[in-house]
Amino acid sequence: MNTRDSTYSCRAEAFEASEDVPSSKSPAPTIGDVINARFGRRGFMRGALATTAIAATVGPVAFANRPAHAQASRFVFDEIQHGVDETHHVAPGYSADVLIRWGDPVVPGAPEFDPMNQTAAAQEMQFGYNNDYVGYIPLPFGSENADHGLLCVNHEYTNEEIMFPGIGRQDSDEVAFAGMTNELIDVEIAAHGGSIIEIARGDTGRWSVIQDSPFNRRISALSTPITISGPAAGHDRMKTSADPSGTRVIGTINNCAGGITPWGTYLMAEENFHGYFWGDTEGHAEQANYERYGVPGQWYAWGREDIGHSRFNINSEPNEANRFGWIVEVDPLDPSSTPVKRTALGRFKHEGAESIVNADGRVVVYSGDDQRFDYLYKFVSHGRYDPNNREANMDLLDDGTLYVARFNDDGSIDWLPLVFGTGGLTPENGFNSQADVLIGTRLAADILGATPMDRPEDVEPNPMTNNVYVMLTNNSRRTAEQVDSANPRAENRAGHILELTPPDGDHGALTYAWSVLVQCGDPNDGEVGAMWNSATSENGWFSCPDNCAVDHQGRLWISTDQGGAWSAVSGSADGVWALETEGELRGTGKMFFRVPVGAEMCGPLFTPNDTTLFVAVQHPATDGTSAFPGFERASTFEDPATRWPDFQDGMPPRPSVVAITKEDGGPIGV
Repeated sequence: MNTRDSTYSCRAEAFEASEDVPSSKSPAPTIGDVINARFGRRGFMRGALATTAIAATVGPVAFANRPAHAQASRFVFDEIQHGVDETHHVAPGYSADVLIRWGDPVVPGAPEFDPMNQTAAAQEMQFGYNNDYVGYIPLPFGSENADHGLLCVNHEYTNEEIMFPGIGRQDSDEVAFAGMTNELIDVEIAAHGGSIIEIARGDTGRWSVIQDSPFNRRISALSTPITISGPAAGHDRMKTSADPSGTRVIGTINNCAGGITPWGTYLMAEENFHGYFWGDTEGHAEQANYERYGVPGQWYAWGREDIGHSRFNINSEPNEANRFGWIVEVDPLDPSSTPVKRTALGRFKHEGAESIVNADGRVVVYSGDDQRFDYLYKFVSHGRYDPNNREANMDLLDDGTLYVARFNDDGSIDWLPLVFGTGGLTPENGFNSQADVLIGTRLAADILGATPMDRPEDVEPNPMTNNVYVMLTNNSRRTAEQVDSANPRAENRAGHILELTPPDGDHGALTYAWSVLVQCGDPNDGEVGAMWNSATSENGWFSCPDNCAVDHQGRLWISTDQGGAWSAVSGSADGVWALETEGELRGTGKMFFRVPVGAEMCGPLFTPNDTTLFVAVQHPATDGTSAFPGFERASTFEDPATRWPDFQDGMPPRPSVVAITKEDGGPIGV
């Protein structure tokens, strides 16, 4: 579907709108229906937040006369305040230093960033745009070194209106990419993908990039060859004129979150791949499949007929879109290695790919499909992880079972196997092989009756407790007919967080328990329906949970993505919050970091001893700048709402990775 609309001031807002339009036709009860069936309001309060929970209907009383709690918080820092301005903010006693910015040199010999004279050749050697996922691999591999390692960073998408001088926003129907040249498009494509950089923490306590490192690498959507492996490799639906074998593709796009495997590889999740394709699905051989994924989206000019990238046009290259929407595995320790798309993990709009080694040695990878009313998945390998033989683990993700979640109103989850020949995944329903099941994962999950979720994003297992946390960012399309006065909420703009509990810590089990950890939003507004622990301060609540991290003490940290609606949802910029998950403080939030206006908070990632928290600040100066007091217009290259992080005339805002450290050198939040 084409979501270009002049009402959106930037591509980030258009992306948000696209994710707001469900493509799922599943008749299964939504997660809201299930929560509603399981909990009345009082039942929800008991099950989710124990006796310290509060109901949103109490309004301002939520923050008044908070009872004393005997339990001490596991997070020891002074909160910062809600707000929005041109720069970032971190809790007192901490430093937040920019480590690397869009355009900074990555590979040896890369030129310095010149925003007025950008080229694709330069961009393929420089740090890409819109840094999202951040992963860390200690050096030497296998150590717990918290001061020297490899940083792996995804580059999700680009914003031409603040990247390039003189062209403004291009993806509206009125402009229709009129200012986009082949040269600018190649820069955009080169800015997608990922970066691997060697970093070290010096005697001053500050991190820096080792510029001449042989590990430093750019993975580019423009030129990086990637192998296709697993059950879908070589299938006829994966073959193109450029790749008649169906086993090799150029590049990876819209890499959102990801993961680091126990054997030290980097998983890049391909999310909104549909937006890059052009063409007409009417009468197309892949019509039902493509329409279920929203192909074509036409968010970029890449597939336009007069542009030299015809592979992004589904009428010129009918199968190319089937070659995106996968998990890509990269070996950062071997810069000459070829990345691999692991088709056994399914094809959908992957938000991330976080893994854990099960007690029996099998590897389990969790992933959410980031669209309203889509699904939650896990993959369980057939083989076992060998901690003493790295090479033996390299193909574990090619052989296993992919499952999709069905939530039940008795507080259980059934994991439904996506296996050809079972559960209706048969030729009668259009599936003739396991490859068909995986290429059309969404269609297969529809048939199995998976539970439509409120935009599932990051999914993070806690290795200390074996609980799993699911970020459900929001769902503004939920209607009043789907809910009642309890939970969930109609027009759920604030999202919520689920906690999953595998039985006896067995992540390979086919049935889990689940509960609601928090229901996000402003508890001062009785119409929002937020539910937090009563110990949560006026700054401790948040909206739209997106990414998360579990530190090495087992504590949960949340980053948010409110999109262009931040002013209406919370009135505050995105950021990082600590969130209690245990005891009488369960469900208590605490604000730690805040991004500049228009930015989204991504990452977060801790070093092995928790002395550094890396966060990714992407698309500063874009989201919702028309609501920024004193600016109140859309940003452009020449006129951005902020010039973070350089604050130099002529330098555009630049997505950047930030290293947060405690001024005394100790662990974060202790």
